[in-house]
This record gives sequence, C-alpha cells and structure tokens, in this order.
Amino acid sequence: QVQLVESGGGLVQAGGSLRLSCTATRNTYGGYAMGWFRQAPGKEREFVASISWGGGRTSYSDSVKGRSTISRDDAKYTVYLQMNDLKPEDTGLYTCNAHPTHSSLKTMGVIYSWGQGTQVTVSS
Repeated sequence: QVQLVESGGGLVQAGGSLRLSCTATRNTYGGYAMGWFRQAPGKEREFVASISWGGGRTSYSDSVKGRSTISRDDAKYTVYLQMNDLKPEDTGLYTCNAHPTHSSLKTMGVIYSWGQGTQVTVSS
C-alpha cells in the first residue's frame, strides 16, 4: 500500500521559512505529477502547488506564488515545498498527493488516500 509521508512543518514567526518534504514509501509515484495541498482550521482543503513528472512544469496558487518553490527528487521518491516569507494565513495542515495529469492536481484531482500531513503554524 502506498503511503505518502509528509514532514518539515513547525511553528515559525511571520517572515520565516520552512521546507516541507513528501516521501513515498515505494516508487509508485514514478510517472505521476505531485502536488501539495493545505487545510486551515474550519476550511476546506485547497491546492497549493504542483510539479509535473520530470519537473518541467510547476503551478502555484495565487496565495503562495512568488514565495514558494516546489521541486522533486525522484531518486529519493520525494517532493519538496520551500516556503519563504511565511504569513499567518499559511497556517494549516499540509499534505501531498499525486495524479497522472499535472493539471488535474490544481482542481483537487488526486489518486491516493490522504496522509497524516505536516502542520505549519505561522505566528504574527
């Protein structure tokens, strides 16, 4: 069974940075686009960023564009999300997932069950 394990979250002050990691337990994400999503308390899960298989295309939500960079290391079955200039509104539970089609991730199209996620809390 595929598991996506997220890590790297924490408590940071506004303006700080974090690098989130998402690692698959086996190489079943080969050939898939990968995406990051977040869910703030009391709100629905939303798209944050995605990267195509091979890394040639990336997409970002307007809320993180210019402050975040998504990347992948396929040899390590891992996708990263570097987040800079963090804001209190970035607070939430961050999870990752996959889809064969890069564009589908932006509309919440995913193929795996959601992992436990990693909590990001930004204090003002």
